[in-house]
Amino acid sequence: MLTVDFDRLGIGPGTRVIDVGCGAGRHAFEAYRRGADVVAFDRDEPALAEVETMFAAMAAEGEAPEGARATTVAGDALALPYPEASFDCVIASEILEHVPEDERAIAELVRVTRPGGTVAVTVPRWLPERVCWLLSDAYHQVEGGHVRIYRGDELRTKLRAAGLRPVAGEHAHALHSPYWWLKCAVGTDNDDHPLVKAYHRVLVWDLLHAPWPTRLAERVLDPVLGKSLAVYSVKDPPAPSTRERGRNAAEGGEVAVAAD
Repeated sequence: MLTVDFDRLGIGPGTRVIDVGCGAGRHAFEAYRRGADVVAFDRDEPALAEVETMFAAMAAEGEAPEGARATTVAGDALALPYPEASFDCVIASEILEHVPEDERAIAELVRVTRPGGTVAVTVPRWLPERVCWLLSDAYHQVEGGHVRIYRGDELRTKLRAAGLRPVAGEHAHALHSPYWWLKCAVGTDNDDHPLVKAYHRVLVWDLLHAPWPTRLAERVLDPVLGKSLAVYSVKDPPAPSTRERGRNAAEGGEVAVAAD
């Protein structure tokens, strides 16, 4: 289940991508399928071992174009082990709500993005998330759980402050909001509840078959009930200094004189 719209990001052969907080690897796998040079980055080493196994299986089955590369790296999102401008695209899906120092994490995402590169950030949307918090303390008061609920304007403000220019946003996974409300109402660990099991079967069926009725329903409901907010941003190149602008103007004048 993808939360990021890859068509917006223009990821293709040779694109350098890092999926920060990759989890089970769903976005890293899609970047690999599109031919990217992708790093799946997370602090959960057992999860990364499974992602590495999947990368190998994809390569063996020819699911990635020739020349695509994929690797896993364990580490801390607050101190990414890469120099500045290392990646064309940075993905951070559903991780910032877990990080107490979110502004520091955002700064790292921006630092490793090249000028002109893109950053895709997704977080739980305010309204569906607020309902979950009201229904269940266990939903978020767990080790590694959610530490904040973002409003869209708040997230965009933090992205701008770190040097990004948000250019698009959307909501996703409307059909998942009622599922999580139901789980919160009956107990987040009560996976055997008949309503939870039935709803889960529907979500799995939808994921595997993508029938048009549920796809249409989700498109209609996403603006209202979408579980996730996705914000797409660009890291603009730094503005030229006064000295550089003067030099460029002088060089332009010299070219004009030569042309005469």
